[in-house]
Amino acid sequence: MMNTFPKSERLCGKTRISALMSKGRWGKTASLRFCYLTGSGEDAGKEENRIMVSVPKKFFRRAVKRNLLKRRLRESYRTQKHLLPPEGISIMFLYNSAEILESESIRSQVREILDHIANEYERKQ
Repeated sequence: MMNTFPKSERLCGKTRISALMSKGRWGKTASLRFCYLTGSGEDAGKEENRIMVSVPKKFFRRAVKRNLLKRRLRESYRTQKHLLPPEGISIMFLYNSAEILESESIRSQVREILDHIANEYERKQ
């Protein structure tokens, strides 16, 4: 499987994002909060998994630091997205710490989140 992150895997659009935030399931790790929503209806299974990454200005006033953390989150997802079933799952990652974590720490937390979502998906099936 290719480790790419095309535009089609980015979560965008007001309706999708608001549906994710209102109907999605929330969880958290040490420094990340996440919300996910599995695909339902006739589009389930046809759609790609989509993600959204957010680093609040409240913790990092400088855009350079926010962008660094967003890049690290996207990279961690990109290299580990094979852990999820390809069933149109929408995920939002929210960075929730006032300190800049190393890439390995972020990677392990993203893996924990993806494992959790995959396990929840398997239980529903």
